[in-house]
Amino acid sequence: METRVQMLTFSAMSPARLAFAPLRAIAAQRGRFLLFVPVLMAVGIGLYFALPREPEALEWGSLAVLALALLAVRRWCPEQGAPLLLACALVALGLMLAGLRAHLVAAPVLEGRYYGPIEGRIVKIDRSASDALRLTLDRVVLQGRGAAVTPAQIRVSLHGTQGFISPEPGLRVMLTGHLSPPPGPAEPGGFDFRRHAWFEGLGAVGYTRSPVLALAPAQAGAQGLGLHRLRMRVSAAVQRELPGDAGAFAAAIMTGDRSGIAQDRMEELRRSNLAHLLAISGLHMGLLTGFVFGLLRLMMALVPYVALRAPTRKLAALGALAAGIFYLLLSGGNVATERAFIMVAVMLVAVLLDRRAISLRSVAIAACVILALRPEALTQAGFQMSFAATVALVAVFRALADQREWRQSIPRWAWPVLSVALCSLVAGIATAPVAAASFNRIAEYGLLANLLAVPLMGLVVMPAAVLAALLAPLGWGWVGLKIMEPAILWILGVAGTISGLDGAVMPIAQPAPLVMPLMALSGLWLAIWQGRARWLGCAGVALALLIWAETPRPTLLVAEDGAVLGLSGPEGRMISRARSASFTVTRWLQADGDGADQATAFARSRADPASPVAHLAWGGMDVVHLSGQRGLQHLAALCLPGRIVVTSARPDRVPPGPCLLITPQMLRDSGALAIAPDGVGGWVIEGANARAGQRPWVRPRGKRA
Repeated sequence: METRVQMLTFSAMSPARLAFAPLRAIAAQRGRFLLFVPVLMAVGIGLYFALPREPEALEWGSLAVLALALLAVRRWCPEQGAPLLLACALVALGLMLAGLRAHLVAAPVLEGRYYGPIEGRIVKIDRSASDALRLTLDRVVLQGRGAAVTPAQIRVSLHGTQGFISPEPGLRVMLTGHLSPPPGPAEPGGFDFRRHAWFEGLGAVGYTRSPVLALAPAQAGAQGLGLHRLRMRVSAAVQRELPGDAGAFAAAIMTGDRSGIAQDRMEELRRSNLAHLLAISGLHMGLLTGFVFGLLRLMMALVPYVALRAPTRKLAALGALAAGIFYLLLSGGNVATERAFIMVAVMLVAVLLDRRAISLRSVAIAACVILALRPEALTQAGFQMSFAATVALVAVFRALADQREWRQSIPRWAWPVLSVALCSLVAGIATAPVAAASFNRIAEYGLLANLLAVPLMGLVVMPAAVLAALLAPLGWGWVGLKIMEPAILWILGVAGTISGLDGAVMPIAQPAPLVMPLMALSGLWLAIWQGRARWLGCAGVALALLIWAETPRPTLLVAEDGAVLGLSGPEGRMISRARSASFTVTRWLQADGDGADQATAFARSRADPASPVAHLAWGGMDVVHLSGQRGLQHLAALCLPGRIVVTSARPDRVPPGPCLLITPQMLRDSGALAIAPDGVGGWVIEGANARAGQRPWVRPRGKRA
């Protein structure tokens, strides 16, 4: 009888025990909660960017009150439930930080299109995707536009006959050009350049075919640009000493100035997965500060008095930190470099405080600082790839460090080689999903290219760069540059060879929006969580890959200005125009995982390139694209039942007809369109602006000025 009562009691308690099991599992992570802080903040930031509309002031206030209430209640909450309340408060904090940042960076955005005189001060020089020199201007003056509605910064690509000025920061210039607001996504759910430009303070982009002329010398506009002007002078000096591709590469890694690198060379680096060597990120900052740290310790060790009496490790850490600060300032202080510096600074401060320098805690602190200062970094591929690689490397090498017998079985001479190979393998696997989702391709031989190139970056290029910087005040900087030149030429040769191999790049289709957050959270769960439940992360990664593989692509895509459309066909997407809107078409084909170029995709449509009418049909879709005013002449005859007609020119009036007519007026409000048949004779239509929601950076197009 007593046994039966015990069994009944156990049965009655089982549901309660199961209900509180998650709380007990959370409480078991005591001591590791710091690792979850940036993850929870990132969840809140991600929720902000996923909102369908911008919250009102009352909603922000309510959220703040809720977060404070959760923190207050946590003091009286049972120990097992307190971490859950803190987690909710951190999610709310991340959401509020993102909203605050979005409103702090608010600046005027150009309303509609503009053509006319433009004046401004050069603050940045780089190159566009078409290899054109590109200038970023501030202190902008537009004819007929007041200061309140004039963008704080604009970016202009230079075409046509140029060469009347030597661009440098601070130079005030004038030109006649075309400007427009930052363009929206090429398709609903695609990369939104408007959001990126909003956080960069960029209010308009455009181009000019007229000569750019100087209005005032660079010295007159040098205020606030001292470091940037120094950076460009150093870049010019490096490229004078090392002409050609080697000098452009050296200038890029030393100052962050990529304007000297030809687009063909950049493409080779991308196709071989070596483009990360140009971005001043964790690799460069780590190599630089690590070399300075080791060099200072060696120099102090050579002086017995100092070695025996001074805290050489901490002094070396201070010197490395100072070198990192100088490198940050010289390189322009972009987001990637700031992120790399913060991560290195946290590790060096840990050395000063006698803490473990390389640990997941250091990575978590760095992530918290970056997310608090620049919440928008979460949406950028650089942030995702940097932390994916760092977390994976720290987790793997910490696990290997615990396996001392395994390490002792490897000869000491082989460990450095194995470490380089293992670093490249682990970092490659960790960053591959982000690279594939962001750039829609995977470099098949990227591991081989990195094994051949990265060791030279650490052993030759970065130490030579430090040597060049130390000798530059004496006029001997050329010594370091000449030392690094053969290594740079080797790296560029590896990039050219690897990128030219058959199958060097595998196109990858765009994943569904859920895929990357699910994969990131699953990977972090696997790295951070303690206990058997951590292996649930593997299931999450597998589920994300399955969703990715089953993600369908839109049947019909229409550009936001109606200049081109693309219909999925038996050979891939068919494009209605051979040359128009090449950037948009490239984005579509990349997102499809299609390696074809625009000319090949146009050939699939079997359309006449000389005709203003392109008729595309497949899979129950019947679409006609009418280009320009000549195409509009055929509108009445081609507007048939069950057909979609897209015009790139604005009709004076919309003639009655049974077709679905899409005009530039409609696209101005909707943005790019994705259309699919609904199975009952109609269509499912989604606009890019509707998908993006009612956000500060989403604005309907105005009229031409």
